[in-house]
Amino acid sequence: MENTQINITEIIAQTINSLFTTLFSSIDSNIYSTLDDLTFIDTDIITSNTFSSILGFSLNSGILLIVNSFLIIFLLIYCVKFFCSSFTNSNIERPLQFIFKFIILTFLINFSYFICEQIININSLISLSIREIGENIFNHNINFSELINKINSLLFLDLSSFNIFSFDGIIKSFISINLFNLLFTYSLRYIMIKVFVLLSPFAFLTLLNSSTSGFFRSWLKSFISLLLLQSFVSIILLVVFSLKITSNDLFSKLIYIGSIYALTKAGYFIKEIIGGISTDVSSNINILKSLFHN
Repeated sequence: MENTQINITEIIAQTINSLFTTLFSSIDSNIYSTLDDLTFIDTDIITSNTFSSILGFSLNSGILLIVNSFLIIFLLIYCVKFFCSSFTNSNIERPLQFIFKFIILTFLINFSYFICEQIININSLISLSIREIGENIFNHNINFSELINKINSLLFLDLSSFNIFSFDGIIKSFISINLFNLLFTYSLRYIMIKVFVLLSPFAFLTLLNSSTSGFFRSWLKSFISLLLLQSFVSIILLVVFSLKITSNDLFSKLIYIGSIYALTKAGYFIKEIIGGISTDVSSNINILKSLFHN
């Protein structure tokens, strides 16, 4: 009877280990190159014809048509206020000052796509330069794919002997789950960058009125924080690759757990430093849970 129970327990354990081995092998072979593409973005993110047509190819198409219509409305509102100010003695912005600001903002609105494209390009060059420093020093690529290959080669020499119920199994599970969380986090960031580019004409429009200019500051801070994330991730990867770890011991495992955790919290650190929005999926889920709980 005892032998039967032991055999059943071993079969269940082997089945669970086999399932997790297949899962982690699939993640290792498929997810990490995609993670690099989602994290280290360049101007290709907004260069598709579909995206450009949504924003507008000219002043009379797409989102630019809507924003330019609002520009006319703002101009008419100012004219009415200026006319009424002579009767009400209310303070109003001087005509030359308003016209100058109106011309500048009209230019910024209709070239918002180009402005955002250059900001994305500069940010991409900064993160690429950081990674190239590491590539010149360490003679290998600084990215997620290389990091996971290094972790697997040092800590998990033989995945076929993987045991979910061991300390190594727990570490491997932690690393894989958090990297999977990163995939969702950076996918959300990828989409939000596109959204903020589409919002850029509206953001510049709000500068025309002091009561709405706060939207531009919030937009700019959030947009910059989303972009700077990839440079911050590049610095974290550079630090991780600088560590001379060549053995499969507890210290090495804890260092790599710390590095993966730092990567998952990179967006939170950027938000704490410069503000903006968080794309941490786990944090956003917890916020939603607390809202529904209340």
